[in-house]
Amino acid sequence: MNIAVLCSGSGTNLQAIIDNVKSGHIPAKIALVLSDNKNAFALKRAKKAGIETLALNPEGYNAREDFDKELIKNLKKRNVELIVLAGFMRLLSPYFIKKYKNKIMNIHPALLPSFKGTRAIKDALQYGVKVTGPTVHFVDEHLDHGPIIAQKCVEVSDNDTEEALLGRVHKEEHNIYPEAIKLFVEGKLKLKGRKVVRG
Repeated sequence: MNIAVLCSGSGTNLQAIIDNVKSGHIPAKIALVLSDNKNAFALKRAKKAGIETLALNPEGYNAREDFDKELIKNLKKRNVELIVLAGFMRLLSPYFIKKYKNKIMNIHPALLPSFKGTRAIKDALQYGVKVTGPTVHFVDEHLDHGPIIAQKCVEVSDNDTEEALLGRVHKEEHNIYPEAIKLFVEGKLKLKGRKVVRG
């Protein structure tokens, strides 16, 4: 199965996925790493691993859908069957999501449905939760809303900083994201309404 990974930043989750593909744990090929930021370190990680990369500047397109159509063109060219968002900071259009229904995964650094959006770690700390952690989910038309594939609890200590907590959440992300991708590739994820069941 061909996978595309979409990134905007440093690509630590991308690296975890690359390592799991390389070791054979994920029986798939990363056909493309695409970024909306030509300076993303994720692109350097991909190039170092010999993976094809592409940077698309969103400012070159009149509308979000136009950007997404270009994205789809590049994914189809490489027969991509699973799209993995790994720190991709753009919202995908409903047009894109319909084209790849239940074939787009995202990882979020909080236990959804709590603390949606880009400030998940900060919000969890400010709220005073005792437990947080990452969520892998399918992407639908709403922000951080699609069916949940996997979650992992991370305890929050009384003197945690954003940086310390994020570090521990990231560590768990690097375990559960490759595992969720592996299950998808092996055809072991089934959707029953909002529920994702393994088997």
